[in-house]
Amino acid sequence: MNVLIVEDEIPAAEKLERYLKKYSADIQVLQTTTSIDETSEWLKTNQSSLDLIFMDIQLTDGLSFEIFNRVPVEKPVIFVTAFDEYAIDAFKVNSIAYLLKPITFMDLSSALQKLNQMKKQLGDNTLNEVVAELSQRQYKSRFMVKVGEHIRSIKTGEIQLFYAEGRTVYLINADQRKFIIDFKMEDLEDMLDPKEFYRLNRTFIININAIDEVLVYSNSRLKVLPKIGFDKEMIVSRDKVSDFKDWLSGGNSSNSRT
Repeated sequence: MNVLIVEDEIPAAEKLERYLKKYSADIQVLQTTTSIDETSEWLKTNQSSLDLIFMDIQLTDGLSFEIFNRVPVEKPVIFVTAFDEYAIDAFKVNSIAYLLKPITFMDLSSALQKLNQMKKQLGDNTLNEVVAELSQRQYKSRFMVKVGEHIRSIKTGEIQLFYAEGRTVYLINADQRKFIIDFKMEDLEDMLDPKEFYRLNRTFIININAIDEVLVYSNSRLKVLPKIGFDKEMIVSRDKVSDFKDWLSGGNSSNSRT
């Protein structure tokens, strides 16, 4: 098995390589890269020789999710990071495992065993086909809501936005009707297609087709105006402006959690 290690901390990379060799003498580390730029360039010309990627998330020049925006990553990825807040974003790409530093040999063994188990379940498929299976993500197509004593099904594509008031979360459909749903905002992020829905801040998730205008707001923020009548201000926080613009223009936004 040929492996790429993406890690900007040399001791951590060396430790990972020692564990890999301990796990199997057949594992070969082809390259260790330390930045988004270096990794993207290396993958453009060498990815075909790879079987698996180990990837830190916070690199010297930003979050490694940017690599997926620059080059099609066709191999399975095991993320190794000191931070737990990126887990949902990791599983929106080719991740098969999410290991928290400092990793142990048991952590590594479990992740590799999981990969081998996936291969067995898929028969004789290659690692590339495992990734294809991972990529065929099924997002929620309908939401069930209660209307009086009745249960109604609403297609996800008809939902204009979701918003939270305290612990209560609502959806608004194309008819501008509001319904309570039994999900947290964090749950919705993992259920919704990130190409169609974006979490503007802690309170709002909007459908791209529901946006009427985007206005420049104070302190380098953006204000989103929906096509439907809605009396609450939807503000894109300053740290998400760049990511939101990328999503709006059709880029592969990571849609980071707030």
